[in-house]
Amino acid sequence: MRKKIPAVVFLIVLLCLLSGCSGGKKDTVQTVKIGVTLYDQYDTFISEMMSWFTASATALEEETGTAINLEIVDAAGSQTTQNEQVKSLIEKGCDVICVNLVDRTEPTTITDMAEKNDVPIIFFNRELVTEDLERWKKLYYVGADAIGSGIIQGELAAENFLGDEKYDKNGDGICQYVVLEGEAGHQDAIVRTEYSVNTLVENGVKVEKLGYAIANWKRAQAQTKMAALLEQYGNSIELILTNNDDMALGAIDALKAAGTSKNDWPLIVGIDGTDVGLTAVKNGEMAGTAYNDKEGQAEAMLKLAFVLSGKDAKNGLSMDDIPLEKEKYVRLPYYRVTLDNVEEYIKKS
Repeated sequence: MRKKIPAVVFLIVLLCLLSGCSGGKKDTVQTVKIGVTLYDQYDTFISEMMSWFTASATALEEETGTAINLEIVDAAGSQTTQNEQVKSLIEKGCDVICVNLVDRTEPTTITDMAEKNDVPIIFFNRELVTEDLERWKKLYYVGADAIGSGIIQGELAAENFLGDEKYDKNGDGICQYVVLEGEAGHQDAIVRTEYSVNTLVENGVKVEKLGYAIANWKRAQAQTKMAALLEQYGNSIELILTNNDDMALGAIDALKAAGTSKNDWPLIVGIDGTDVGLTAVKNGEMAGTAYNDKEGQAEAMLKLAFVLSGKDAKNGLSMDDIPLEKEKYVRLPYYRVTLDNVEEYIKKS
């Protein structure tokens, strides 16, 4: 009997350890709950940004010892749906909510709900009006400098048009161009178009606008709109400016469908540096693109959400780690991508 006692004691101790016994104390893991609502989960740039956001959350968990729970939902282009999603995310106890606004002019409902429940909101990618962001102290914005994207696009277009006489098809020294715009009234679409054209002119290119079309950032719509522009203007188009890479690819699809020889294609320049956009630059279908730093934006938004949650961690972050401007904005720069450096960005993404 005496010989059996040590074995019994050992078994009790082992079971106690396996069941988490520790003198009445249990180690607890702090949890941060972050809700995200997207204007359209099928937007190529947004989809790629969210993939990086999710991967960054896993890395931050390991770095800080804090569990990060993400709930990502899709508003599918409906502001009403998005408002309901924010309400639901608040009710589920999210510490912070990241909002990719469907309608950048209609943040009031979301802001009011957030303020009433004291839940910080990080708007991202689709910038709201400045006055709306100032309505409450716990509203923030993460995105890119839209002016920079337009300048880079204009510079790339000017360099290629002036550097290769094949793009001046009629030899008149004037760049005849068309524009595929992202969305009526969208801040980035307006700024990208304005600054790309102005930069072309500032760099010594005489321009003539033949036409434009709204394609809502979408490749399929851009193909349809570009087909109509090709039917109307044909070989007179010397430059296609697009507000994002997906629409540039839609324009390429239209050129291919029309049977246009690649040697006769207009000059095409995009914006965003999506995976498919970078591939088009590598293949020589696009002259270049302005790289929208989705990795940097995703990481900045995640760190900002983590800090705003107010949860302690072993190696906690602080606002000093966030590159905030005016205590409200995180704006990251765009980067020039051409055939010369595209491999660098393909590896990055």
